[in-house]
Amino acid sequence: MAEAAGGAELPLGPLMADLRGESLTAGEADFLRHPALGAVILFAHNYRSKAQAGALVAEIKALRSPPLLVAVDQEGGAVQRFTDGFYPLPAAARIGELHHRDRGLGLKAAGAAGQLMAAEVAQTGVDFSFAPVLDCRNPHSCVIGQRAFHPDPGAVFELAGAYITGMRRAGMAATAKHFPGHGGVDADSHRKLPVDSRTLSEIQQRDILPFARLAARLGGVMTAHIQFPRIDRRVPAYSRVWLREILRGRLGFDGVIFSDDLSMAGAANTGDDAAADMPTRCIAALNAGCDMALVCNDPDGARRAADALGDGYACDQERLLAMRIDQTAATPDEVERLAAALAEFHLPDTPPSPRPSPTRRGSAISGDGVSLSPRERDKG
Repeated sequence: MAEAAGGAELPLGPLMADLRGESLTAGEADFLRHPALGAVILFAHNYRSKAQAGALVAEIKALRSPPLLVAVDQEGGAVQRFTDGFYPLPAAARIGELHHRDRGLGLKAAGAAGQLMAAEVAQTGVDFSFAPVLDCRNPHSCVIGQRAFHPDPGAVFELAGAYITGMRRAGMAATAKHFPGHGGVDADSHRKLPVDSRTLSEIQQRDILPFARLAARLGGVMTAHIQFPRIDRRVPAYSRVWLREILRGRLGFDGVIFSDDLSMAGAANTGDDAAADMPTRCIAALNAGCDMALVCNDPDGARRAADALGDGYACDQERLLAMRIDQTAATPDEVERLAAALAEFHLPDTPPSPRPSPTRRGSAISGDGVSLSPRERDKG
């Protein structure tokens, strides 16, 4: 299919792809005008500085109207794609440990971390981060580990809820991951297909609880590449049972459903026809109920998938556009104030900023851990 001309009105498509480097090549710019494209995800290799990232995002968004969505994984701890010039963020497990010692302080820290993350990411023009992680912490997990707040689903619900409040205050929609939860498996789905042999009832009593209780507050949900043979032999990204019957039907979720990266082994080595090749995986995910299929680290596969999809998959534009960052980016002074508020909790994994230490500007912390500007404090 012919690619759309630059600057043309073109609805967002159902495919999210990545880029090779810190600037757009001519070939990538042409590809991002393909009608199947709807979003771009950035990684560490796309980032050098805030100024460079901002210029890259602006170039991506100038290609078409409405602009493509731009996303990143900026969770905290080990998963922070943007580092130089950014304040380090604590791993979710560190916030969970504080919550275990002092519930109130833990919730305030979660809110502060969510607001700082979202405010600083938004300075680059990126629309959203794939956060927070709603998986219940499993100390044996090879891929989640410190990325999860807590082993207890009630604590995950509370902490993630506070984190989402902080994100929303910075104008960013939350995307929870990885539905229906990694809490029952140890294997890394980037490298192999994990299998969880629990019943749906067992999963609902633990892993699904945070997703169910937060469904109305989420802009997006990302699927897990795990096989649950006692519910459906297809992984959630390819499963109408998981996406249409459970997530949409029982949980009432009405936001964007993102597949996780379909180049991962957990999506490619499922042993069924849905995983035959990249175009087949994308089509299977969209037919199952995903709104957007992610293809990372496989530019040839992404192009083949885009050509297979063409303009034949109509996306819910209102749902997708709700993921766009919805307020003016914070100023450097405001971000420094938010970082100072988070520093008050003395969490591990939050060393001093690579920039000069910020001036403390009387950062009041609200009941949910969100730092309020003087104007917001005046509103009570």
